[in-house]
Amino acid sequence: MTRRLYWQDAYLKEFDSEAERAEANRIVLRETAFYPTGGGAPHDTGVLTLNGTEVKVVDVIKEGEDIIHVLDSAVEISSGDRVHGAIDWNRRYSIMRYHTALHLLDAIVERGHPNCRITGGQIFVDRARMDLDFPELNRELLQKIIDETNGAALEGHAVFSKEITRAEALKMPNLARTEPGRLMIMGMDTVRLIEIEGLDVQMDGGVHVANTREIGRILFNAYENKGSHRKRVDVVLEN
Repeated sequence: MTRRLYWQDAYLKEFDSEAERAEANRIVLRETAFYPTGGGAPHDTGVLTLNGTEVKVVDVIKEGEDIIHVLDSAVEISSGDRVHGAIDWNRRYSIMRYHTALHLLDAIVERGHPNCRITGGQIFVDRARMDLDFPELNRELLQKIIDETNGAALEGHAVFSKEITRAEALKMPNLARTEPGRLMIMGMDTVRLIEIEGLDVQMDGGVHVANTREIGRILFNAYENKGSHRKRVDVVLEN
């Protein structure tokens, strides 16, 4: 089982660990700051230094309780060997900003439009999208929602994580906003939450900024109307 340092400190840029096992260009560490693909968010990239050699991390995969670092070349390493890791911070911080931005946008939609249902979302390094079952949504209303979201971001709400039991999670309405998320709770003993203070609480295993001011300004990028119950919103952030 890999200890997830990114849950303890999403701002951790470098770390030291020990190899658990390796095969060709895939290595498992005892702890890592590298976030794997999952939850609609992309993986980290960066470098690992082992036995005096620096290799690039080109993919990060979660398999069971292990985090697998996929390298750009094969390595020879033994269990217990020391490894130094450094993530690509610019990539990570962009993902953190977009992830929190989607949570905040979700919260504003839920608060003002309780009949809307979030059906999906995807975070990229340079943009993010949200899919909604929201028949009355149009471009004008969307811009009003984004303006309200930007206002909430500027208020500077703290963002933090906590863990609760599955029984506690099942008593909390709207903790998971999508059907896959609701089904996921049923298979968990411990549920990790991300809270935007005073605005939102959601089940989430990703990385986020510590304050909504770090999001910056959200800009409407694209809007697709795929039918009354299928709307897709694409947003970007100002640097």
